Amino acid sequence: MQLTADNEIAVRLNRNKHDIERLYHELIESWDKVKARDYANLFAEDANVIGFDGSTMNGRKEIFEHINSIFNNHKTGKYVTIVKEVRFLSPDIGILQAVTGLVPSGKDELEPKTNAIQTMVAEKEEDEWHIALFQNTPAQFHGRPELVEAMTKELREKLKSDR
Repeated sequence: MQLTADNEIAVRLNRNKHDIERLYHELIESWDKVKARDYANLFAEDANVIGFDGSTMNGRKEIFEHINSIFNNHKTGKYVTIVKEVRFLSPDIGILQAVTGLVPSGKDELEPKTNAIQTMVAEKEEDEWHIALFQNTPAQFHGRPELVEAMTKELREKLKSDR
């Protein structure tokens, strides 16, 4: 059976979707394992990061230095993540959106104050995916505590199923 052009595109996009999700999970894993160099190496040379507190990092070198400083000066928590969407601007540029929570160091449960929505823009260059932009936005839903509760419940269920 021969693939049509549309089928070939669908297969390629599905493969790219998998690659983008893998890249995101590698990012989360490098954070959880406190590996700043591995974390930074997932980014394009000229990438940008907007951190949970609004900090900006520009370029792989600055991303490494900032993340390494965090790891050296703080006990970081472990992420619980749920990928909500992967979509494409082109076959070589994808956007991933996830909801996340953190289990603080030394704890067993999520801290709802650290719930976030993460957005990652990935670009493919020479058959390799890199992160071009990563934004970690607090999910506080001001004035809508039911949304915080619903997100926390979903993340707690994911945490429970991961154990």
